[in-house]
Amino acid sequence: MTDTASHTDSSQHTDTTEHDDAYWRAKLTPEQYAVVRQGSTERPYSSALNHNHAEGIYTCVACGEPLFASDTKFDSGSGWPSFDRPVDRENVELITDTSYGMRRIEVQCKNCGAHLGHVFPDGPRETTGDRYCINGLALAFQPAQPDARES
Repeated sequence: MTDTASHTDSSQHTDTTEHDDAYWRAKLTPEQYAVVRQGSTERPYSSALNHNHAEGIYTCVACGEPLFASDTKFDSGSGWPSFDRPVDRENVELITDTSYGMRRIEVQCKNCGAHLGHVFPDGPRETTGDRYCINGLALAFQPAQPDARES
């Protein structure tokens, strides 16, 4: 993996506002809460974002941090939205995950600590070689704004 070599074993979130559990439960749907605050995984092929081909930015559903651009999205066949790199590596935290008897790299939103998914070294070789396998429930999509000069 190209940009995952410097992952950490504990997260250091930059969000200066600490929110309690009641805040997150009120802000998120129960399904989103289970994924982003409790580290659950949505069922594969269940996210409408799998089929989204519009231009824009995928943001953290919890805090709005820009995470992935549409031009880095690809169909991995995994059942989850997949990207070859984040918009800015500084916006995600990579953490060693040894749950379920496996060693994986968890991806979290660096701003708020939301669990996003995992990154694997089996992405497109012609770009980064990475596959950021992200829960659709952890993402919100912001369509690209038409260029005002084109009107």
